[in-house]
Amino acid sequence: MNTLIGLLIIAVGSMGQSSSYVPINKVKNWSWENFWLMQGIFAWLVFPVLGALIANSLPDLITIYGANSAAAFKSVGYGVLWGIGGLTFGLSMRFLGIALGQSVALGTCAAFGTLIPAVLAGDNLFSPKGLILLLSVIVTLTGIVLVGYAGSLRSKNMSE
Repeated sequence: MNTLIGLLIIAVGSMGQSSSYVPINKVKNWSWENFWLMQGIFAWLVFPVLGALIANSLPDLITIYGANSAAAFKSVGYGVLWGIGGLTFGLSMRFLGIALGQSVALGTCAAFGTLIPAVLAGDNLFSPKGLILLLSVIVTLTGIVLVGYAGSLRSKNMSE
């Protein structure tokens, strides 16, 4: 049952993340700062608090956050890092374009998100399993580079 609830939470979060770009055609005249501020208010303040209140009552939330303040601060710190990542992702979309920006962002996340946990866990990347991991990252990055290149060619052809 916990696995099902976890998958449901991931699905709801994924829908929320992917739908954040739905109003982008309506706000084309906005500066990126205004769009990201509005998205940030809802994504980082309103919906997390609403989700926490749906999952727990307010007194329970206060107890949860007060029980282990070090874990709460660590969680907030990771949230800040995630926000910085979201901001830099938005900047990459603006300055690199969607095709190249997505490729760079996805490639970076795929590579670091796969390799950093293995390195921090002390895994030997030159063991047979480690080599498979490295090869998988290389294949993934190669695919993302090719998709990014194809997207930039398409963008170039559409603008001509």
